Amino acid sequence: MTVDSSVTGQNGSSNGTANGTTNGTPRTKICVYCGSAAGNDPEHVEVARELARVMAENDIDLVYGGGTVGLMGEVAKTLTKLKGPDAVHGIIPEALVKYERDGTYQTVNTANQYVPTESEYGRTTVVKDMHTRKKLMAEEVFAGGPGSGFIALSGGYGTVEELFETVTWNQLGIHKRGICLLNINGYWDGIIQWVDKAVEQGFVKLPNKDILVTATSAEDAILGLMNYQVSEGTFKLEWGNQ
Repeated sequence: MTVDSSVTGQNGSSNGTANGTTNGTPRTKICVYCGSAAGNDPEHVEVARELARVMAENDIDLVYGGGTVGLMGEVAKTLTKLKGPDAVHGIIPEALVKYERDGTYQTVNTANQYVPTESEYGRTTVVKDMHTRKKLMAEEVFAGGPGSGFIALSGGYGTVEELFETVTWNQLGIHKRGICLLNINGYWDGIIQWVDKAVEQGFVKLPNKDILVTATSAEDAILGLMNYQVSEGTFKLEWGNQ
């Protein structure tokens, strides 16, 4: 399903270097945060695949954490199959390569690290640490075209950590990209309720509740990023080149 949006929100960025263009226009890029596990409910896997299909139909590139197992692997291999390896860029720390990989795929040895072949999972960049991984993923989104942003599928501690760092950066004015929770079968209900409680108790400004938008389908998640509006409660700080 091709997502149609007549409104494009304020998706500009305060930093980043262009990576990938179509006819001189930066390509739309979405960073997907999600688990390296598949979870117990097969719906999580199916939605990961559906997100990749919707991204393919809308000519959107994927940036992700580079793993080939769990939901990460499903998104990456589905989009690679549909659009080719140039549509997918995985960024993974060296220490995690042997843990976040599917032992059944064909590998090539690059810089003494085994990474998946591009034809199956897209391009892979191996970095030294977690901070570099997150920084590079974010920079690709910051430099992307209209509708670029971040989507969180179901996941564990790492997914939540990545998600809320991105939310915090938005609140601080480091970036203006959209951030969406793709809430499958109520998986993120507790997080959504916590945000409501934080606003109610005075720890989050009411306008900043909308920094994080929610969706229950892949189509709505993409649409949420296309129509994203920057919160009036974000800090107007000057960060320079981060």
